[in-house]
Amino acid sequence: MSIVKRFITESIKRTEIDEFLQKKLERAGYGGVNLSKTPLGTHVVVYAMRPGLVIGRGGETIKELASALEQNFKVSNPQISVPETEVPEFNAHVVANRVASALERGVHFRRAGFWALNQVMEAGALGAEIVISGKLTTERARFEKFKAGHFPIVGEPALRAMKTAEAHIQLKPGIIGVRVKIMPPDAYFPDKVTIIEPAPEEEQVVAPATPASTTPAQIAPKPEAEPEPEVQTKEVTDEPKPVAESKPEETKE
Repeated sequence: MSIVKRFITESIKRTEIDEFLQKKLERAGYGGVNLSKTPLGTHVVVYAMRPGLVIGRGGETIKELASALEQNFKVSNPQISVPETEVPEFNAHVVANRVASALERGVHFRRAGFWALNQVMEAGALGAEIVISGKLTTERARFEKFKAGHFPIVGEPALRAMKTAEAHIQLKPGIIGVRVKIMPPDAYFPDKVTIIEPAPEEEQVVAPATPASTTPAQIAPKPEAEPEPEVQTKEVTDEPKPVAESKPEETKE
C-alpha cells in the first residue's frame, strides 16, 4: 500500500469512528475522539461532558465500546480513557450538539444560534462562528450565519488552533446542518507582537569589603620610624675684624 492510500484509509477510519461514537454517546455530551498508536495497542481518548455515562456501571459501556471498535473498525487492542471536558464552551462538538438538540426540540434557529454564540463568547473565546443551513423558513434551502469576535479564516492559526465540528439532525422539512468554528483564547498568532518593557534599574548600595581575617602571625610588624637628627641653628652676625699688633723686630747679633 502506498503512503497516499494509507493516509486516506486512516482518515476514513477516523471519520467513521467519530460518527459511530457521536451516535452512541449522544446523551453523554460527546466532544470528540483522539486516536494514537502505542507499543501496547491503540490509545483512544474520548472527550465527553459526562464521563460517567461513557464508563457505565462497573465499566460495562466502555467494554462494549472497546469490543465494537476492535470488531467493526479493526482497532488493535483499544485502550479507552475518558477525561472530563473542563470548559464545554470551547469544544466545538459540544456546542454543535447543543444547537442541534435545541433545534430538534423546536427552538427557533435564530434563538438557538445567538444563545450558543453568547455562551461561547462569555466563556472567553477570541471568536466564534455558527452556521445553520437547510430548509429553515421556506422550501428553498439557505443558511444563516452567526459570527462574533475575531478569528482568521486562512493561514496557520486557522489550521492549527481553530476547532471545528458539524452536526446533522432530521426534521420535518428535511436535514438541518450545524457547523461550528471556535477560536480558543490560548491560540498563537505569528503576527502578534508583544513589547516587553525593561524593568526599572534599582540603585545598588555597595557595602565596603571587609578584610579577610588574618592571624597575628601573618601580620608583619611595621618598622619603627627613626628619629630625625636635631639641627643646631646658630645666628651669624658680622663682627669687626681685630687689627693685627705689630711685633718688635728681632735684633741681629
